[in-house]
Order: sequence, then structure tokens, then C-alpha cells
Amino acid sequence: QVRLVETGGALVQPGGSLTLSCIYSGNLDGVYNMDWYRQRTGKQREMVAQISTSGPSTTNYADAVRGRFTISRDSAKKTMFLQMTSLRPEDTAIYYCGADNRVSAIRVDRIWGHGTQVTVSS
Repeated sequence: QVRLVETGGALVQPGGSLTLSCIYSGNLDGVYNMDWYRQRTGKQREMVAQISTSGPSTTNYADAVRGRFTISRDSAKKTMFLQMTSLRPEDTAIYYCGADNRVSAIRVDRIWGHGTQVTVSS
């Protein structure tokens, strides 16, 4: 069983910085395309940042966070990070760690952590 656990959510002031961590464990042979999503109150869950887990590392960012957020991964520690800077009130959301897990030749499961709350407010 693949498990994802997010940590690092907190209350921060506008303009501040925060780093979220996603620790992953279990059978990781089929895991690829890890990412961060967030869900603001009353809104649908939206993609924040994505990173590949095999071959050349590639990243992708939502327009709203590009230039302010950085996604990275430490394979030795089995941890993915989301470094956030210049935080804005609209960044307030529950942040989720996600991953695709191929369990067979014809089936890919979506794996989610339980989320961590980030609140940006003065």
C-alpha cells in the first residue's frame, strides 16, 4: 500500500514563506507523476505543481504560483517538498500531496494524502 503524509501547514502572514513536506512510503515501484494540489473553501481542488519521478526530472506549475513556489523531491528521504514564498491570502487552502500509482498494465490508481492547512492572513 502506498501512503502519502503531508506536514508543514501553518498560519503565515502575507509575504511570508513556508515549506510543505510529503513523506511517501510503501510499494513505490509503480509510482510516477507526483504533485501538489490545493483546495480553497468553496472551490474545486486545483493543481499547484507537478514533478516527474523517472527519467529526466520535469516540473509544471499553475500560473498562479509560478515564480513563487518550487516543487522538489529527495529520493533518499522519500520526501517531496513544496517551497512557497511571497504568500498571498488567496494561497489559503488545504494542500494535498498526490501521486499516480500503476498497479497493472491497464490500471492506474490516484493516491492522496489527507491534506495540510495553509492559512495566509495578517
